[in-house]
Amino acid sequence: MTTAVSAGNGAGSGDLAEATSSEASLRRFLHGLPGVDQVGAEARAAMLGTRSIKTTAKELAIDLAIRMVDLTTLEGQDTPGKVRALSSKAMRPDPADPSCPQVAAVCVYPDMVPFARETLGDSGVHVASVATAFPSGRASMAVRLADTRDAVEAGADEVDMVIDRGAFLSGRYQQVFDEIVAVREACARPDGTAAHLKVIFETGELATYDNVRRASWLAMMAGADFIKTSTGKVSPAATLPVTLVMLEAVRDFREATGQMVGVKPAGGIRTSKDAIKYLVMVNEVAGPDWLDPVWFRFGASSLLNDLLMQRTKMKTGRYSGPDYFTLD
Repeated sequence: MTTAVSAGNGAGSGDLAEATSSEASLRRFLHGLPGVDQVGAEARAAMLGTRSIKTTAKELAIDLAIRMVDLTTLEGQDTPGKVRALSSKAMRPDPADPSCPQVAAVCVYPDMVPFARETLGDSGVHVASVATAFPSGRASMAVRLADTRDAVEAGADEVDMVIDRGAFLSGRYQQVFDEIVAVREACARPDGTAAHLKVIFETGELATYDNVRRASWLAMMAGADFIKTSTGKVSPAATLPVTLVMLEAVRDFREATGQMVGVKPAGGIRTSKDAIKYLVMVNEVAGPDWLDPVWFRFGASSLLNDLLMQRTKMKTGRYSGPDYFTLD
């Protein structure tokens, strides 16, 4: 299967800077990326999804997957109490087993950030907040930037923004690039640090793997810390082939620039079996450096409970009922 531009065919950081110097050069670069072989991508994703792993490796994979979860609640009925309870679960997913690792982050709307921040404190679990008029992104730039600043000022460690899919699909790549740059600047804190920026593509609306590859490179060149598949509000959300294309992109971007960018599939990943398929793919496509919560996350709510049930089964030899762990 073809891959995107890498250092091997001459795309260094200087070339990428030149590619973003104008609308025409950005379009030329993005449309010059090799096309994705749809049949090949789907066949390879299916093949990787059949890999079996030994019991010991499965135990390690389940604990790693737990550590990679962005435990998420993004509902209109969210309350401070629900966010506090979710944050408590994030720190102690299985209160009966102190050896169970905590998750990577709790992801909430901006107005819920203070309640997550208060509960999580210095536990090491990050507070992530969606922003930029999530999930549609249909708001003025001023509103989207204010949304971002509000989340950061409230204590968000990470911001998950949505791109303007209408602009991207219309070929207004410079507009999308400039908006990501502006949101990244809005993630800055007064002390000189900045919240990490995850850029959501809503891949179910991008329609083609070629568009996913272009969006991946566009976001990375604009300074994204993570690229993320979906909001979880549109179907299809995360899929193995789409994630494979994004993993190829971050791998090739590091070859071209020396910079690592994270990947976050989100939406529709519900079982331990699914999570392990993604971990196998990460290792095989991007490489073991990405097998770390710093560089790979699952955006999920129900996934954690299945991981906990499988973990208990492997430790005790029996399944706990689905009501043994709190529902999210």
